[in-house]
Amino acid sequence: MKPNHTTMEFDGDLFSSLEEPEAAQPEARPYDKIIESRKNTSFAAEQIERQDEVQVVEKEQKKEAAVAEKETKTEYHIYPLDEVKAAAKEYFHGDALAGDVWANKYALKDSDGNIYELTPDDMHHRIAREIARIERNYPNPMTEEEIFNVLKDFRYIVPQGSPMTGIGNNFQISSLSNCFVIGNNGDSDSYGGIMKTDQEQVQLMKRRGGVGHDLSHLRPTGSPVKNCALTSTGVVPFMERFSNSTKEVAQDGRRGALMMTISIKHPDSEAFIDAKMTEGRITNANVSVRLTDEFMQCVKENKPFVQQYPIDSPNPKYTKEVDARALWNKIIHNAWKSAEPGVMFWDTIIRESIPDCYADLGFKTLSTNPCGEIPLCAYDSCRLIAINLYSYVDHPFTAEARFNHQLFSKHVAIAQRMMDDIIDLEIEKVDAILAKIKADPEDEEIKRTEMNLWKNIREKCLLGRRTGIGITAEGDMLAALGKRYATDEAIAYSTEIQKLLAYNAYRSSVTSSRCTTPNARKTTPSSSACAPWMRTSTRR
Repeated sequence: MKPNHTTMEFDGDLFSSLEEPEAAQPEARPYDKIIESRKNTSFAAEQIERQDEVQVVEKEQKKEAAVAEKETKTEYHIYPLDEVKAAAKEYFHGDALAGDVWANKYALKDSDGNIYELTPDDMHHRIAREIARIERNYPNPMTEEEIFNVLKDFRYIVPQGSPMTGIGNNFQISSLSNCFVIGNNGDSDSYGGIMKTDQEQVQLMKRRGGVGHDLSHLRPTGSPVKNCALTSTGVVPFMERFSNSTKEVAQDGRRGALMMTISIKHPDSEAFIDAKMTEGRITNANVSVRLTDEFMQCVKENKPFVQQYPIDSPNPKYTKEVDARALWNKIIHNAWKSAEPGVMFWDTIIRESIPDCYADLGFKTLSTNPCGEIPLCAYDSCRLIAINLYSYVDHPFTAEARFNHQLFSKHVAIAQRMMDDIIDLEIEKVDAILAKIKADPEDEEIKRTEMNLWKNIREKCLLGRRTGIGITAEGDMLAALGKRYATDEAIAYSTEIQKLLAYNAYRSSVTSSRCTTPNARKTTPSSSACAPWMRTSTRR
């Protein structure tokens, strides 16, 4: 039967049915104290020290229970690969490809190739069990069953690759983070800085992370250097180095993932844009250009654009005038020809970046992850979860189709809470990585870069507590509602869904900060002040 394409609308405003919590009675101007404290240059160090002290106390208080829980050995059953693939194919309703991908990439396995999960139900129980363990450290914990129910069948909340593989996985010493960005403080265009970046990206990739870093700090081609080379080779040779390093790192049958970016203000940006036009060159990295508002205005007005190095210096050592429109046309042509480079409207990213409000505290955005969806500062990381939009369409492909925004809002809040729990799980993983590095027999000098890398990541993870909630099945949702993808109507509708997601994620984070008080344990699950799915992502 042909679906009815009559326009479906929400019943009232998207936010109209959301119950607002009772207004709290805050102390007079509480944010004044926070703002004042953040003016202190030692704020970050004090926060880390305080967090470490709190963790020591918590560990002592819960030592016996934690040790008993850790020492409880889980009994694992080994399944033959053929049996796993057959069961997974049945789970995915005959989709052999989906079953094979899950069995090969996400089922729990050890380094000998033994598989310990038969279907994704086993995986979801593993994830739910670990998140529930963290939940018990906080007021109004969600149960394992509640968590499993929103994960089951990939219907509502879908953890992405690294969390899906790593949570509850004691066979691998790896990170739960999908995304990392690395970088150095100050000038770092020496071989020492370049080699440090190279080693750091490899160390992250071997722990399953995708890595991004920016090349705008490197000297342009022909710049004088005080060694026997006399002049710099520019950016492109180092792009090849980083790409080759990515190729060398295996992640359970796949290679590492890398994003390299450069500012359009850099004099070597045109060479960067052309770097992947030669077949077989820089084949193991994505590349994107950071475009400024000034450059786009020059393109629009067909005016020349001035590049410089250093790119943000008021007194640059080198300047170069280029034809902005010709350079823009080259970007478009190369993207059409080879799907590279991508573009990032950098001024827009910075304007809309909440973390850049704290750039003076180390949260200045430098680059993005390999897929380009999350800009990060140096040593920041993020774990990802997706919300399956199609599952919130009631009566799909009928005239009665409606988006269940109330259930969606509740699940976004739950996802935000789960993401915060996963940060705690990530800190456990990072601690395990640090412990392994410390126990390795190599000389301390050899281990220094890797050790400092993970210490920096741990610090940023605790300070920033990044959470990454995204979406999937947007096209399916629109089709089920009778809307044609990419039309003005569909874009407007999707925009409202994104607003609803952002509103509830922020509300979950802010409102539920009340749950950190001792009295919160007395709160009933139905209370709007501190419902069980309401807690903060900054609760430490």
